[in-house]
Amino acid sequence: MTSADTSRSNGSSAGASSVADGAPGTHRYTAELAGQIERRWQRNWADRHAYEAPNPVGPLAGDLTPYGGASADAPDKVFVQDMFPYPSGAGLHVGHPLGFIASDVYARYQRMIGKNVLHTMGFDSFGLPAEQYAVQTGTHPRTTTEANIERYLGQIRRLGLGHDERRRVATTDVDFYRWTQWIFAQIYNAFYDAEQGKARPISELIDEFDSGARTLDGTAYAGQTWAELSGAGRNEVIDSYRLVYQSDSLVNWCPGLGTVLANEEVTADGRSDRGNFPVFRKHLRQWMMRITAYSDRLLDDLDDLDWPEKVQTMQRNWIGRSRGAQVRFAVPSADAAIEVFTTRPDTLFGATYMVLSPEHPLVDTLTAGAWPDGTDERWTAQAATPADAIAAYRSSIAAKSDLERQENKEKTGVFTGTFATNPVDGRDVPVFIADYVLMGYGTGAIMAVPAHDTRDHEFATVFGLPIREVIGSEQGVDAEAFVGDGPLVNSDFLDGMRVEEAKAAIIAWLEERGAGTGTIQYKLRDWLFARQRYWGEPFPIVYDDAGQAHVLPESMLPVELPEVDDYAPVSFDPEDADSEPSPPLAKATDWMTVELDLGDGLKTYTRDANVMPQWAGSSWYQLRYIDPTNEDTLCAKENEAYWMGPRPALHGPNDPGGLDLYIGGVEHAVLHLLYSRFWHKVLFDLGYVTSREPYRKLFNQGMIQAYAYKDARGIYVPAEEVTERDGGFFYNGEPVTQEYGKMGKSLKNSVTPDDIATDYGADTLRVYEMFMGPLDQSRPWATKDVVGSQRFLQRIWRLVVDEETGAGRVSDADADEDTLRLLHKTIAGVREDYEALRNNTAVAKLTVLTNHLTKNFEATGAPRAIVEPLVLMLAPLAPHIAEELWHRLGHEDLLVRGPFPIADDALLVEDTVEIVVQVKGKKRSVIQVAADADEATLRTAALADEKIVGLLDGEPRKVIVVPGRLVNIVP
Repeated sequence: MTSADTSRSNGSSAGASSVADGAPGTHRYTAELAGQIERRWQRNWADRHAYEAPNPVGPLAGDLTPYGGASADAPDKVFVQDMFPYPSGAGLHVGHPLGFIASDVYARYQRMIGKNVLHTMGFDSFGLPAEQYAVQTGTHPRTTTEANIERYLGQIRRLGLGHDERRRVATTDVDFYRWTQWIFAQIYNAFYDAEQGKARPISELIDEFDSGARTLDGTAYAGQTWAELSGAGRNEVIDSYRLVYQSDSLVNWCPGLGTVLANEEVTADGRSDRGNFPVFRKHLRQWMMRITAYSDRLLDDLDDLDWPEKVQTMQRNWIGRSRGAQVRFAVPSADAAIEVFTTRPDTLFGATYMVLSPEHPLVDTLTAGAWPDGTDERWTAQAATPADAIAAYRSSIAAKSDLERQENKEKTGVFTGTFATNPVDGRDVPVFIADYVLMGYGTGAIMAVPAHDTRDHEFATVFGLPIREVIGSEQGVDAEAFVGDGPLVNSDFLDGMRVEEAKAAIIAWLEERGAGTGTIQYKLRDWLFARQRYWGEPFPIVYDDAGQAHVLPESMLPVELPEVDDYAPVSFDPEDADSEPSPPLAKATDWMTVELDLGDGLKTYTRDANVMPQWAGSSWYQLRYIDPTNEDTLCAKENEAYWMGPRPALHGPNDPGGLDLYIGGVEHAVLHLLYSRFWHKVLFDLGYVTSREPYRKLFNQGMIQAYAYKDARGIYVPAEEVTERDGGFFYNGEPVTQEYGKMGKSLKNSVTPDDIATDYGADTLRVYEMFMGPLDQSRPWATKDVVGSQRFLQRIWRLVVDEETGAGRVSDADADEDTLRLLHKTIAGVREDYEALRNNTAVAKLTVLTNHLTKNFEATGAPRAIVEPLVLMLAPLAPHIAEELWHRLGHEDLLVRGPFPIADDALLVEDTVEIVVQVKGKKRSVIQVAADADEATLRTAALADEKIVGLLDGEPRKVIVVPGRLVNIVP
């Protein structure tokens, strides 16, 4: 047998009447019957707790003996997770479930081969859309959010996803965000010890200051002792070490929304992604998280993850570790120096001008009172003075996002009226400000080498600045920058050196003269961790009369959102860059002021009116899936170690741990994944988890796209109402043009899974989405093709069920050898495909086997020994029909936990193989020979083939035999 022994009744159609009993001819697998089957088995799975996975300890604990026990080394567990969905009011279109179905297929397969599988889904339910709807309608965001969640759950449950419903969470649940606040408090109460390379409790830092083990060197109080500091001074020092701190940061301020925005929430043209309001760069005091302390670990640990190379590259580029030099350019006229970080110190002799970010703190200091004599008019923007030019320029770029500034093809800027001194040769170089230089990277200032940097070359060309070649090239540097390697030229003592040698030589030269140092810089900036909104997690922070922040103890959590009469921020002119944020929570005056005893008596405090960004809840939710009902801690360490702990025996000595499969879109390749990794590493350092990474394996599914149609006005029309005829497309009789793009409301080309499930059945939808193409690639949706997947399921249905009577059709006769070999070849291939998420090829293999059975056993009925494994293999893809057919085949147990067929290796060995026969390199015939035929046998069989005999005139000059592949005959 190909499957484990399973209880079976005597009849081959047990339970048939429970789903589809009726008049003759009514037992066809139609959409209506599929719906009945699907509803019945979904109820059955729920009633029998089919997808509940036991934990080692706690309320969800259970018997782990079948899975190798509760040890952290237990091999038979799998934690599968989908990226946290946001419950949009628009509901799902058929593109959304692609990853959900794929993860379900994988989880179902793993469960069927005997694994303890944790698979569930929750909701990333804080967010601006619900808040904006509340502003517009007065409806509480929780009301909208909970209604959206119920609609979303109805849609995904209809798909038959095998989720452990006990583990569902939403970031808006008070029981969930209590622990989000708790994690924030742990990070706030921690510092990064660079010497030990990890986070430690802030209490240990205080102990070191108290004992004298750590001095105040490097702080604002260097030279003093800890005992000499006042309470305020000590707070200032400690706050400067915290992993969470407040800073006057340059942020994206959007008056139209009344909040600051993260970079990813700003469009390339400097407007808010939601509402299309202008966004301004503005200095505001905000909460920050010191993610930069983890730059090296976030970068280096990527090597231990099973992630797509594309995603790893995107994270490496975002972190942006660069080795180079910090170089000082003196500005004698202002008695100042400009610090620049460069990865190419070897090109210092080619630096012909400098550029500062318009926000750089030295700009005002360096701005000259008047233009120097002979200043090029292109440098002045026709302003009367440098101060006027700079003020106008700053105003003109205030609404530009960082992305727009970096991608802007037109180079703009103005001269400060000041010159700096190139430290290697003493040349005066003009200092400009320009928007293509950002404060967020390096020092916010660059030395410009236009001969060997494309953006510098473009700027120099516009402003008529010198372009000096210092890396030798045949092409020259007049028309464009040369960015390749070559010998140093025009560089004094560096001439003739190659780039790497020249880097080392110039850094040594700079350090010897005190003009610079070799160093490492990162593109990664600290995480702006505050939003001026209502619908988010309140900070567990209060302020005393002196403005000192205090984090609340665990006993005072959660800090719940208060009720407010008005969810809108203070009304601002959307164009007013000078307006200041006033969060909606500030309106809850009774809530904002609170009396607390934080250890030194009852005092009055003021709460923080900001909320956390939406990223907060999604940075740790995998831990709450593990232990969702635990009231004592966010996740019991025994449960975390079981589900996420390192498995060096399975994954190698450098296994970082983490869940076993994380599926989601590549759009979250950087920010969500980076933030989650940061939070998880802090929790690891502080001893709360055993895994140093949250997601061991990542898979990015592609996107389902669809055709959209525009009328003569360029307006999209409903795609489902477009007809095709005579080689064209028409809407209401008028011609329309077809285009291809992302499925969504704006293009009027959405197709809901509800409609497809109604018209064809949820199992058909599942099979179609998995069969459309490789999971990691985008693919076009075509509703007309869904029927092909329905017909595939109908063919399998007919192998088991007589459509006229509902009786069973399988035979107990033995299968012939060819059919047995095809079965076991299919089993081996399908197991490999499910394991590797190649669901499209799994469907193809099952289709081949189904067609074989349909063709060869139509009259007699297919053998049970073949049909039962086929139904078992179908179960991960189409679980409802598979359960129904398994039941009709006489089995009482659910398919949820298997058995899954196992291939017989003996039947995978081919007795015969086909060998191509060539004459002078061209294929002329194919011969069938024994799989173990030797060269002599192959030679004889090829020369005896009738087609070959007719092509030869006597004995050939040469016969070349490639065993197992071909015979080539040279006449």
